[in-house]
Amino acid sequence: MKSIKILLTVLFIFCLSSLLMAQDLLQSGPMVGYSSMREVGLWVQTSSAAKVKFAYWNINSPKKKYFTDEFSTTKTNWFTAKLIADQLEPGQKYNYQLYINGKPVKRNYDLKFQTQKLWQWRENPPDFSFATGSCFYVNETVYDRPGRPYGSDYQIMTSIYKKNPDFMIWLGDNFYLREVDWDSWTGILKRITHTRSLPELQPVLGSMHHYAIWDDHDFGPNDSDRGYYLKEKTLDANKLFWGNPTFGFSGKESMTTYFQWGDVDFFLLDGRYFRTPNNRKTGNRELLGDEQIRWLIDNLISSRAPFKIIAVGGQVLNPVDDKPFLETYDKYPEEKAKLMALLEDEKIEGVVFLTGDRHHSELTKLPRENSYPLYDFTISSLTAGVSPGKDEKNFLRVPGTLADQHNFAVFGFSGQSKNRLLKCTVYDSDGKELWNYSINENELKYKK
Repeated sequence: MKSIKILLTVLFIFCLSSLLMAQDLLQSGPMVGYSSMREVGLWVQTSSAAKVKFAYWNINSPKKKYFTDEFSTTKTNWFTAKLIADQLEPGQKYNYQLYINGKPVKRNYDLKFQTQKLWQWRENPPDFSFATGSCFYVNETVYDRPGRPYGSDYQIMTSIYKKNPDFMIWLGDNFYLREVDWDSWTGILKRITHTRSLPELQPVLGSMHHYAIWDDHDFGPNDSDRGYYLKEKTLDANKLFWGNPTFGFSGKESMTTYFQWGDVDFFLLDGRYFRTPNNRKTGNRELLGDEQIRWLIDNLISSRAPFKIIAVGGQVLNPVDDKPFLETYDKYPEEKAKLMALLEDEKIEGVVFLTGDRHHSELTKLPRENSYPLYDFTISSLTAGVSPGKDEKNFLRVPGTLADQHNFAVFGFSGQSKNRLLKCTVYDSDGKELWNYSINENELKYKK
């Protein structure tokens, strides 16, 4: 009898040790990536080489579990894994669990994802919401510039989590490469890992879907452009750490992607990979480049969505151009004029711009003769230093929409077909409402 008790004790200790070892191997995540009707992307990072997989189950049938393939994380992929849950049905909600080396890893928050609903030809489009923001700086004193920390506290992540949106769009500067980082593959990956491992971020990663574009600080050095010599490396690094459905367009590598949620189409553009240096005086000046604009316009023409959200790192409609440090689209007047003309000539309805970069939030509204007004929702900054906009002469800013503190936004889409409503609500870091603005789909149409 005594020997049996000893054996059971040893087995218990061994099992507990195995569970703790699995838990200790988790570096960051898990994170939920893209969502479609039949599959969902899942992501995780371990601290060293390990075998990972996910179990998942419909919340209405918790006993019937499915598993992803198992994947071995290695130094080559910086111990990251992107796996696909593919035994799914449309319009369902699921819970999931991470396994490392065959052992379940527990999180102290709900791990969940959902599939897109098959609503077409059957019912009104589903209501949904997404959170968004830009400029997410996580301090690391030893490598930061001396003085006051540039990053704030991180309670804003908890505030986003509590809003319970369906997904989040990261609008660029999602991590900040420092001088110690941007000249090597190792530096780039260490910076992303440090940012991605923030404890306050983990519930957000695991409980909603995520899509991302980039801007200069997660692409390369400040104000970097197509000449940055490690841009292929930072693109590869972003591919490792984000779960977008695609990367690039028409065979061209970039952060560009597209997805649909409900009845809304999202076009996530790359404003860095093809960008002409800001101060170049000769040659064709590009921000998006002809081929990316062609891809965008072709797909906008094909879209039947009441709202067509175009996300890009820098502001599109802000007319202020008297400050040399600004990187608005007005720095590229020929290309901007070309895009605006194409939107009008092709009579593309429902266009709304979504941007970041500026370290303050505001709504810019551009009236157009013989057309509907264009809107640019700028949402910034999550945690990076604030840049007040109160003295900036953006004469197109909608009154009451300037937010000069750390903030994020939640966009909600609701209503019956042909009468859908977009509502943007901007919150401070504690989740307190700062301002809101609504647009009906019928306000973004050409008059017949």
